[in-house]
Amino acid sequence: MKRLTLVLLLSLSLKVAMAQTTYDICIYGGTSAGVIAAYTAKMNGKSVLLIEPSRRLGGLSSGGLGQTDIGNKYAVTGLARDFYRRIGQHYGKFEQWTFEPHVALNLFQQYISRAKVEVWYDYRLFSVKKQKGVIEEIVVENAIYPESKTNRTIRAKVFIDCTYEGDLMAKAGVSYTVGREANSLYGETWNGVQMLDKHQFPKGISPYRIPGDSTSGLLWGISEAPLLPNGSGDKSVQAYNFRICLTNNPENRIAITRPPRYDSTKYELLLRQVAIEKPAHINWGVLHIADMPNQKTDINNKGGLSTDMIGMNFAYPEADYETRQQIIQEHLDYTKGFLYFVGHDPRMPVHLREQMLEWGYPKDEYLENDHFTPQLYIREARRMIGEYVMTQHNCENREVVPDGIAMAAYSMDSHNCQRLIVKDPDTGEAMVQNEGDVQVHGFHPYPISYRSLVPKRTECTNLLVPVCHSASHIAYGSIRMEPVFMALGQAAAAAAVLSLNGGSSVQEISVEDLQRSLVTNPLADGSRPEILLDNDVTPDAVHAMGEWKKSTEGGKYARTQLVDESKGADRKSVRFIPSIPAQGRYAVYIFNPYPGGGGGNPAQYDGKTTGKSSKTKIEIQALKTQKVLTLPTQTQVNEWIKVDTFEFVAGTDNYIELSNEGADGIVVADAILLIPVE
Repeated sequence: MKRLTLVLLLSLSLKVAMAQTTYDICIYGGTSAGVIAAYTAKMNGKSVLLIEPSRRLGGLSSGGLGQTDIGNKYAVTGLARDFYRRIGQHYGKFEQWTFEPHVALNLFQQYISRAKVEVWYDYRLFSVKKQKGVIEEIVVENAIYPESKTNRTIRAKVFIDCTYEGDLMAKAGVSYTVGREANSLYGETWNGVQMLDKHQFPKGISPYRIPGDSTSGLLWGISEAPLLPNGSGDKSVQAYNFRICLTNNPENRIAITRPPRYDSTKYELLLRQVAIEKPAHINWGVLHIADMPNQKTDINNKGGLSTDMIGMNFAYPEADYETRQQIIQEHLDYTKGFLYFVGHDPRMPVHLREQMLEWGYPKDEYLENDHFTPQLYIREARRMIGEYVMTQHNCENREVVPDGIAMAAYSMDSHNCQRLIVKDPDTGEAMVQNEGDVQVHGFHPYPISYRSLVPKRTECTNLLVPVCHSASHIAYGSIRMEPVFMALGQAAAAAAVLSLNGGSSVQEISVEDLQRSLVTNPLADGSRPEILLDNDVTPDAVHAMGEWKKSTEGGKYARTQLVDESKGADRKSVRFIPSIPAQGRYAVYIFNPYPGGGGGNPAQYDGKTTGKSSKTKIEIQALKTQKVLTLPTQTQVNEWIKVDTFEFVAGTDNYIELSNEGADGIVVADAILLIPVE
């Protein structure tokens, strides 16, 4: 009897252990994409495991990148949009795109808690078992004590790789690339080697320790590699850095002190740079300081030598864990040393030192990591070569995919890849220049192919890759923004759910069903979706009376905005007619862009100089209600302004109408948003 009991207990224990390590969906990487993917899958009723090699969720979004790169807010959809709305609620606004690291971290943890997602922290990938194109199981090891032999095996039906490095994808034998393709490969013009003038040194700076003396040796950080022809492919990787959160609040500030392994020779080029450029301020002169709430910053690279550690990351994408940690430590030493150098080296101009000393590490951020972000900005590592490769042609809307499941809108952007010796065109002398920085603007939001998230079907049929997705170097530079990663994570999880429900490979799901689910259930919780009315997105629901100029300039939502400059001389209006699925209450918002056609841009906007009307008349027809009001429109520019909450009848008998009546400047009609009020 005792033997039988023991056998039953062992059998029960085995079943419990198997239940704990077998899942519908396993997500590797707790980046912003990983958290949103895990939330989406769990809210769809699937068993989910999220594995994060560190102790912190959110990747760059909680790791210092608080100055969100957007391009066009229309491109941010679903749970990504929900994230920035919840950030806004924290700061008492409708939505907000700048935030402190700990606020983002708390929000990611809330998503995990709300969906009751199981998370394994401090575990990293060890091996992958794949049979006939199907990942059957993965083994993970303790990331802090790998020698402890506490490996764990996870079986799942679908896997999603949400890491910045693409480690699961690589160990699964999926094709990928590292570096820059030649322009000729995909018929592009902005890929490969590019020697341009952004984040560049002034001409004439000598690369040698003793200026002009090649026998004295090179300064730190300069490569002797030859400059290849423009557009050539190579294996160099755009520079990494840390997005730095500092504060100038004396009560919350920890002084920047001399770090271990400090080496002032790494910053000699900065001295030569500022001697020529003579910047008046460290902001834009030495680094880029973006203001965050509560007297904090998101600091990024700016100029020839700044926070980017150019050319020191080429090994990182395919390196083992120990080598990667060494590269991360070298970036940390460089970055902390750079901040200390700017504020303390007596060779730096006094006014720049004094400005730097106003800043310090925040006491209330990264408490577990000595008040400095643990997340290196891995701008690009591996990129999958999947069923479809996104390229420059997609970014420029010259090739539009039919299977779009998210959108991107940022410029084609690459940081510098190399710091090289070239000849001064005027003197013929050797000088130092950076190579690889590209910033190409001017295109509209564009769809991202579902096929770019899945491997070739001959390689793996149960893996999705939303972060290290299939794109050329320069297209990836546009897509690789955190809001887009969140949207791609959501799409990948929704696709995994369809794959499980239909018993199909991830390549064979119905993309139409996926697109429909993302539209009808954008928050993955079954709630009523909001209704967007825009002259580009829903043209049949937007009716202009009078002649309005369609402008691609200004702070338009989607592609264009409708502009009137007559100051009410000729009565004009734009009527937005929503299709209401069922009678209910909706909060009405209007998007209030800075104008195109009359001038102005967000960097210079002060509320008046663009000639924008100080007021805009709005008329709303709803259930038993016709309300006319005037909203101030020289403030809250490029944001949603709440009008009021109304009860709308089902169908198309409601409307919101903007007019130029009583206008004293430019009137803009662009987009209306109706948000269900439960």
